[in-house]
Amino acid sequence: MTTTVPGIPAARGATPGLGPAELLHRLRAHAVAPAGDSPVTHVRREPARPGRTAPWPGWAAPALISAYEGLGIAEPWEHQAAAATLAHEGGHVVLATGTASGKSMAYQMPALSKLLDDPRATVLYLSPTKALAADQSRALARLGLDGVRTATYDGDTPREEREWIRRHSRFVLTNPDMLHHALLPGHARWATFLRRLSYVVIDECHAYRGVFGSHVAHVLRRLRRVTAGYGGDPTFILASATSGDPGDAASRLTGLPVAPVTEDASPRGAVTFVLWEPPLLPPSLENLEIEMPPVRRSALRETADLLTDAVVAGIRTLAFVRSRRGAEVVAAMTRRGLDEAVPGLGERVAAYRAGYLKEDRRAIERALLSGDLLALASTNALELGVDLVGLDAVLICGYPGTRASLWQQAGRAGRSGGEALAVLVARDDPLDTYLVHHPEALFGRPVEATVMDPANPYVLGPQLCRAASEAPLTEADLELFGGDPARAAAEALTASGALRRRPSGWYWTHRGRPEVDLRGTGGTPVSVVESATGRLLGTVDQGSSHVMLHTGAVYLHQGASYVVDDLDLEDAVALVRAAEPDWSTHARDVTELSVVSVREYVDAGPVGLFLGEVDVTNQVVSYQRRRIGSGEVIDTRPLDLPPRELRTVAVWFTVSPGLLAASGVQAPDVPGSLHAAEHAAIGLLPLMATCDRWDIGGLSTANHADTEAPTVFVYDGHPGGAGFAERAYGTAAAWLSATREAIASCGCEAGCPSCVQSPKCGNGNNPLDKNGAVAVLDALLGSLPPVES
Repeated sequence: MTTTVPGIPAARGATPGLGPAELLHRLRAHAVAPAGDSPVTHVRREPARPGRTAPWPGWAAPALISAYEGLGIAEPWEHQAAAATLAHEGGHVVLATGTASGKSMAYQMPALSKLLDDPRATVLYLSPTKALAADQSRALARLGLDGVRTATYDGDTPREEREWIRRHSRFVLTNPDMLHHALLPGHARWATFLRRLSYVVIDECHAYRGVFGSHVAHVLRRLRRVTAGYGGDPTFILASATSGDPGDAASRLTGLPVAPVTEDASPRGAVTFVLWEPPLLPPSLENLEIEMPPVRRSALRETADLLTDAVVAGIRTLAFVRSRRGAEVVAAMTRRGLDEAVPGLGERVAAYRAGYLKEDRRAIERALLSGDLLALASTNALELGVDLVGLDAVLICGYPGTRASLWQQAGRAGRSGGEALAVLVARDDPLDTYLVHHPEALFGRPVEATVMDPANPYVLGPQLCRAASEAPLTEADLELFGGDPARAAAEALTASGALRRRPSGWYWTHRGRPEVDLRGTGGTPVSVVESATGRLLGTVDQGSSHVMLHTGAVYLHQGASYVVDDLDLEDAVALVRAAEPDWSTHARDVTELSVVSVREYVDAGPVGLFLGEVDVTNQVVSYQRRRIGSGEVIDTRPLDLPPRELRTVAVWFTVSPGLLAASGVQAPDVPGSLHAAEHAAIGLLPLMATCDRWDIGGLSTANHADTEAPTVFVYDGHPGGAGFAERAYGTAAAWLSATREAIASCGCEAGCPSCVQSPKCGNGNNPLDKNGAVAVLDALLGSLPPVES
């Protein structure tokens, strides 16, 4: 149902109250494209479908059924009843259906019925974000059930409330971080709650992937272990977006057999999904005589213009943007555009991202839900589950990394059952360009399998230490934590002195608790402080601080820009001052890599494909200042930041010099050819694995010391690996074929951001040889076996 915004006159030819289909027509008409070329590369319309209901289960508490009926719910959908009944019967279950399919009700029915029938029972709910937990708390409050006593227990909960929650709450909503940092270490104070624990609900469980997912898998095993120590034996109910393997992923996450329910019986309004490629910019006058690669209009600018049109047209819209900085930029540009069309309308648009202070986040959420805000530019902090009623359109600025996230974000629109519009605005990079010209890679294909590796020694070892600090580890516990890998890790920890073995088990040897970072961000977040006022603006994780907060960096916060005067890594503080420079900053780094061991390999004569452990040393050494608008490099300034060392897992391929020469790649062109192939391969890997290009890194060299051959490495950007390199190795033929196609089909002559240039290249995208990269990949694909290993 389209929302009409009173008092907003039409502008740029738009009419308040347009529906999604009409809005798409208007957006096409207003798009800036040369020679009448449309930026729309594909339109897919998914028709509406009716829902299928089931009778209320006979075991459901009458008071709960009455509460649902009071909210206008006559009967549950079939998948809700099926999952709820499995859980009521004691089976662990994962419900993996589409966005807005009512997954919450599937866990509410058994959990709340148990609380209503047994006044001693308790329930624990886990979500990956605070916003989702707050949203679920509001949904539970709307049911108006007596005696349930729900409470949110997170980092924002005042300390004076926490004791009441431990003693009296029967339905606690929290997140893995609080479970890890507070509840499990203080489990003795939660003994009564854990003894009576009937259900553990894990919402949006597909978000637990990579290193974070591996850590959460062990946090859940620690929960099971501690709960069993108090006599508890809860049933696990998981909710997920559609996934390639929901049952297997949920089983790896919990360590339990989990039954999947995947048939979605909910109704769905019609959805129009648009793939949108920003047009090429005309060459600037000063560059007419210089051979420069073609440049597309910025996806951020294109998204801001589309968001402006949507708001002026009366369409309540959410724009998802990949980065924190990008969300701020889109919001700022949209506000300026709206104020030009209708003065004051820009105040109805805001940015939303992680790193905001609690009061800022809550104010934005309330304003969006109430309608005070007409549009939001958000990072994926609002992707997961938050019920944004009344949204008609979603703009997705750049492919979010996985098909699961794409459908999750697109599903934020159309919650009222009416028509919805979703637009994927392609960034100028290999993956986005490939996808908007190969819609078959998005539509009609199953979403990716969730990648995680709980056996990662950099995850398993610290988690065993944390478990031992909560209660001594026994042989049976080691089976719970993975069997042989856990046993080997415990022995190594004993040898290092971290654990001490006694007849009754393994004990933690130190006074304090072991420090374990669930999200693999490298330590304490860096606080961003305005030096003139002492005001805390927000936080940035350690892993990003060298790039985002180095001295001289431009930092954006809620539309305002600041320049970093000092980054103190020891105290984790960056001091900034308000400024409006006419330049942006771009960090440059150097990387060295050495091979530690080879796990698997394919010997294909002049070509080799390998999987193994590597040591990576990376250091941010300088930054460029570039003129806003033209991208002209003003200067390059040195930085004195410490190197970062990483042992991780990589996939790499070698090609003999003879084969390269036979393929037309001459010796002087080898470095640029390999470098271009590396960039494109990194850009296309998210097509095969649940990763983001920022989760992975790469290195290419014409003669690596360890391989003694021309080599391209692609490695996981997390200690011990996150499973992405293994996925790349296992799908090498499909991965490299897509990479070759993305480069060869690009219309540029010498290489551009759509094919072989990378926004994260520490060498300034030099050297790059587009044609040589195609020849390298042809040589690889001609030698490697076509069947996936």
